[in-house]
Amino acid sequence: MTKDLKYSKLDKSRFKWGYIMVAPTMLGLLILNLWPLMQSFWLSLNKNLGFNNYKYIGSDNYIKMFSDSTIWQAIGNTLVFTIITVPLAVFISLILASLVNSKIKGKGIYRTIYFLPMVVAPAAIAMVWKWMFNADYGIINYLLGTLGIDPVRWLTNPSTALLSVSIVAIWGQLGYRMIILMAGLNSIPNSYYEAAQIDGASAIKQFRHITLPLVSPTLFFVVITGFMNAIKQFDIVYMMIEDVNPALQHAQTILYLYFEEAFVKNNKGYASAIVMFTFVIIMIITGIQFVLQKKWVHYE
Repeated sequence: MTKDLKYSKLDKSRFKWGYIMVAPTMLGLLILNLWPLMQSFWLSLNKNLGFNNYKYIGSDNYIKMFSDSTIWQAIGNTLVFTIITVPLAVFISLILASLVNSKIKGKGIYRTIYFLPMVVAPAAIAMVWKWMFNADYGIINYLLGTLGIDPVRWLTNPSTALLSVSIVAIWGQLGYRMIILMAGLNSIPNSYYEAAQIDGASAIKQFRHITLPLVSPTLFFVVITGFMNAIKQFDIVYMMIEDVNPALQHAQTILYLYFEEAFVKNNKGYASAIVMFTFVIIMIITGIQFVLQKKWVHYE
């Protein structure tokens, strides 16, 4: 009775059409996300016997995974990769978005140049960067040589392999994050900046007290999706670090191990345990970010 008094017929009609409009998306999420997640969990409790036959082994895959030092090494690599790429990529993207959003000549050309990596295939990006990082004839070592610096084996040295991959990942994601942040910057009313200029606020103070708080919801979206993408990193590592690379153990991520177990060793049960553990890590980090965002994200 209370609902009938609270919602009019027009409201109920809007609700109905709202549910109808989101139904395809919800159906897609259930089929493409929830069902594979349930299948992965079931596979993680089984051992692959070959020819699509499985044997239930309970938590053995998880016990094996937690006692496997290779897994912990890969988790450590993934976290280091995440810590390197996400803050740097977000910071550089915000600076670029602010610059190309200002009143400068040819900003359309700059936007195109920075967004260009997003329309290039990751395989092409990896090939170009592998050539640039080549220890013998790469352009980076050539430039270092002109400064009198000895050549660096970027991709085969365990201490630089993960850093090299991180540089490529940051470069590849700058355009996408810059565009998202530009949308956030354009939503800030100019009247705030005009009022600040009348009060004599410098550009730095305007950025700190107007831009940052008002773009923080967009910034939060960029950060949270950046963490998810970094933890799920696979393609760049796979294409730049071959399986015979001596630095592989120091650069392989958790999903690289998943690929190795699932599609090279055909150990889908153990691989599913790895991917379920990755899912839990992402959920925990995402949950922490949602709690912490209350302290720095400002919604109008």
